[in-house]
Amino acid sequence: MAVLKVKFTKTRRDKLAQVLWILNWISVVTGVLLFCLGLFLKVEINKREELMAGRDVQYVPNMLIAVGLLACAINFLGGKICYDCVDTNKFLRWKLIILPYIICTFFFTFCVLVGAVMCYSMHGELEEALNVGLSDALKFYKDTDTPGRCFLKRTVDMLQIHFQCCGNSGYKDWFQIQWISNRYLDMSQKEVVDRLRSNVEGKYLMDGVPFSCCNVNSPRPCIQQQINNNSAHFNYEHQTEELNLWMRGCRQALLEYYTHIMQSIGLTVLIAWLFELSVLTGVRYLQTALENVLRQGDPDSESDGWLLENSLMETARTNLNIIKSLGKNNHIHTANNGDPNIDVPSTSKARYGPDNVPLKEVTESS
Repeated sequence: MAVLKVKFTKTRRDKLAQVLWILNWISVVTGVLLFCLGLFLKVEINKREELMAGRDVQYVPNMLIAVGLLACAINFLGGKICYDCVDTNKFLRWKLIILPYIICTFFFTFCVLVGAVMCYSMHGELEEALNVGLSDALKFYKDTDTPGRCFLKRTVDMLQIHFQCCGNSGYKDWFQIQWISNRYLDMSQKEVVDRLRSNVEGKYLMDGVPFSCCNVNSPRPCIQQQINNNSAHFNYEHQTEELNLWMRGCRQALLEYYTHIMQSIGLTVLIAWLFELSVLTGVRYLQTALENVLRQGDPDSESDGWLLENSLMETARTNLNIIKSLGKNNHIHTANNGDPNIDVPSTSKARYGPDNVPLKEVTESS
């Protein structure tokens, strides 16, 4: 029994072909949109690739770009097919192509769905990449004279100002690293020398943060040095007073930013998948309806269209049998030491005369 069988008149078939032609062109625009979204995400990731490490997160935008280009090509061809299917005679030129086209489009729609799922599943890998990348960026903040790290200070400062964040997980991350280069430390001061000697690794650690951590909305001048020293500042209590620094870590800020982008793109891709699936369903109905018209021989007659000619189980069983038969056709019988000619009668005991006839038969006939 056919699955979801629908009866089509000639008028309904023509209208279906016209609607599918329009929808395929809309799908081409959708493909361009997916391509642009993938390109936008790729640019946004590349902007801060110095702050990401340990994980390759480029596969999601690359997937979207590829899916967008494929959508343009597939739906352009689908629009041409549907446009010609208005005329039954023109359908004949596509009769052998349309079924492979539907199968390829089905797998393409599956790729679109995978792209949508990837947009939502990228959160964990993105967080790990940001965690490692930001930790390294903070460590190399002071290395403004080292090739490959010259611009990290500017990158981190711009990041903290733009996203209103401080450190990796918070402002206290700056307390655990030396973010001031030794070239800017006054070694003649006893306090500086003592601080360097007090650290096992000889680092200059202090309870201070870069200027980019300052909260510009605070009415008080920014306190970025001796943050834990209450006596160093007038009317100041760091444990109870809200500090005039950005409290949010940059990893959380970037993660929220990219997560918002990924969710918006994922929703768009999911809608595109549903749209592509509906177009594919319409093309399948059009194909089966037109093939049934050709069987009947009357282009103006009614015809049935369906998604599957048999039930889902029967279709799966039929395809499985086809695959098995292909395997048997390619199988070489290996019995009797694998000799395929083992059952062929031996000709060593027979003597043949003219015209390849055994001599015994020649003698009897004569």
